[in-house]
Amino acid sequence: MASVGLLYVGAVLIVNGLMLLGRVDARAAAPLNFFVGGLQVFTPTYLIVTSGGDPDVVLGASGLYLFGFTYLYVGLNLTRGLDGTGLGWFSAFVAGCAVVYAGLNFGRLDDPAFGVIWLYWAVLWALFFLVLGLKREELTRFTGLVAVVAGVVTCAVPAFLLMTGVWAENVTTAAIVLAVVLLLSLALFPAFRDRRTTQLHDNVAEEQPAPSVPAHRRR
Repeated sequence: MASVGLLYVGAVLIVNGLMLLGRVDARAAAPLNFFVGGLQVFTPTYLIVTSGGDPDVVLGASGLYLFGFTYLYVGLNLTRGLDGTGLGWFSAFVAGCAVVYAGLNFGRLDDPAFGVIWLYWAVLWALFFLVLGLKREELTRFTGLVAVVAGVVTCAVPAFLLMTGVWAENVTTAAIVLAVVLLLSLALFPAFRDRRTTQLHDNVAEEQPAPSVPAHRRR
């Protein structure tokens, strides 16, 4: 069931990434965020209720709420025109939790591939924090790129591998491929940094007049 939800998380990440790249209108992206956000809240709730108290099932399901709440939050922001600062700081919390889940997958759950995936998600949500929480607008296009890559490589492809039963047979290979993709996507940063935004900020800073010094302080 979780693998089905992962497939649609891929869809919403791709749409949101295209929105950040200026290819999808913000309000047009809102419905899918509500659909997937609702699914990612219902799915872990169902898994936890039917887990019989299995700690590994509860642990695996608990992380899904982080994304369900993110997409619902995005949907509300887009439809109501809310400031993204709150979502940005929530994204910082998600990024921190993602690092913990990555460690658990490398260790306790013995799934290095999903350990790499969680690290990729940690990077992506850290970028959301920088763009929305700290207003680093020059990172918007790069963040959109990483979101699209994440939607395909860390969600859609693993979802199909899980649903067809071949994921467990290729965990080590998947971990290596995913690690390479993560590093390559981050290496693209110089090409996708929005130099226009950075230059505009620099020009504004240069045009600001120097603060005047009171006469009595000049002596």
